[in-house]
Amino acid sequence: MATRPWAAGVVIAAIMALLGPVAGLLWAATVPEVTYLIVQGEVLLADPEGQGPIGGDARFAAICAVAGLLCGAAAYPAGGRRNDIALLLGLAVGGCAAALLAWRTGHAVGLADFQEAVRTARDGTTVTGVADLRARGLLVCWALPAVAAYALLELVVRRLPAGDRGEPGAGEADEVGGYQLDLQSAPAGRDVDGPER
Repeated sequence: MATRPWAAGVVIAAIMALLGPVAGLLWAATVPEVTYLIVQGEVLLADPEGQGPIGGDARFAAICAVAGLLCGAAAYPAGGRRNDIALLLGLAVGGCAAALLAWRTGHAVGLADFQEAVRTARDGTTVTGVADLRARGLLVCWALPAVAAYALLELVVRRLPAGDRGEPGAGEADEVGGYQLDLQSAPAGRDVDGPER
């Protein structure tokens, strides 16, 4: 991966995407029950103000946020000067893909039975729904914590040097052409170039 820094980002994104369905199954298993009322063939929330729909979104956000933090922390040791950008992009893309797959997988659990119950239900009866994400903006809840964890670790650990450590070219603020610039060499109080004319 040292010769191909972008490969690290691709590998991280692929691993995160594979974790998405696992998170989706966990979400489906822990989501609170949401009851629907059948009215003239339409499926309506039996309790629109209840905690069920909000709780489902909150559980999804919590699962994805924890997974994102763990992914960002796990990816940090693989980073370095040459592949940090690739890893950050991999975390962002992989996090979005993982959240999307988690949503689709969790929603698919029990969906066929729910659709069959709706199709055969009489008017006025209630059916228990499946996990569904109502706030689609939560699909970034995996990617954002992953990138944030990676950046926070870099701020705390400071693995990367602040400058270029003497390599040719510009680096730190007090270097010119890779060499240290001594700002204290001029005598104080006078112009070393002589008086201006």
